[in-house]
Amino acid sequence: MSEALVVASHLTKVFRTRKGEVRAADDVSFACAAGEVFGLLGPNGAGKTTILRMLATILTPTSGTATIAGFDTRVAPDRVREKIGFLATETGLYDRFTARETLRFFGSISGLSNDEIAKRTSEIFVTLAMESLADRRVGTFSTGEKQKLSLARSILHDPPVLILDEPTFGLDVMAARTVVETIKLFREQGRTILVSTHIMREAEKLCDRVAILYRGRLHAFGTQAELAAQYGSTDLEDVFFAAVEREATA
Repeated sequence: MSEALVVASHLTKVFRTRKGEVRAADDVSFACAAGEVFGLLGPNGAGKTTILRMLATILTPTSGTATIAGFDTRVAPDRVREKIGFLATETGLYDRFTARETLRFFGSISGLSNDEIAKRTSEIFVTLAMESLADRRVGTFSTGEKQKLSLARSILHDPPVLILDEPTFGLDVMAARTVVETIKLFREQGRTILVSTHIMREAEKLCDRVAILYRGRLHAFGTQAELAAQYGSTDLEDVFFAAVEREATA
């Protein structure tokens, strides 16, 4: 395997509520290589978003460590943010901006010069076939077009690592297909892509390796061939339930 650009080691996040402690992520360890799509697969509430937010420096782990391109998320959060593009389930786009203005705004936040922003914007619009959207206001975009712009924003500063939280959430089948094809393009560019999803079919089509999460714990991970050999099925849904049940009865 290529060098690991994302390394999670015993990541744990505990939230304290009036009803007691909630272990949203519990001793989770994995590594993602350059040019790999690594999927966190699990239902809502499994801990996927919590893990991604810890990797993106939005949340601080209760215990454990994580590194992105060699930088510790606790020690060097600014350097980590330089190396990642993060896509949340909320797009955070402004309806009154055009697509070009959107990238100019977020590029300036990332510290890019005007020349760098203009160059990268032109490249991205060509790469993602977004030329026709460049000067339209975001408020006129479909949900799929907004998600595509969000993906464009996430790679504006040319990060080696992309962290995508449910990137097809709320999209119709055509828009979801466009997003999946865009993610495949990012992989071809050599980026490391960590993606969360609860959609089994999407994970099967997109991910080089899959980590099965349930109730904050990592129950199994590997290539689909490795998981099929381990659990006796090529159907990822069957593998998911077998892995969770095996852990519960161990």
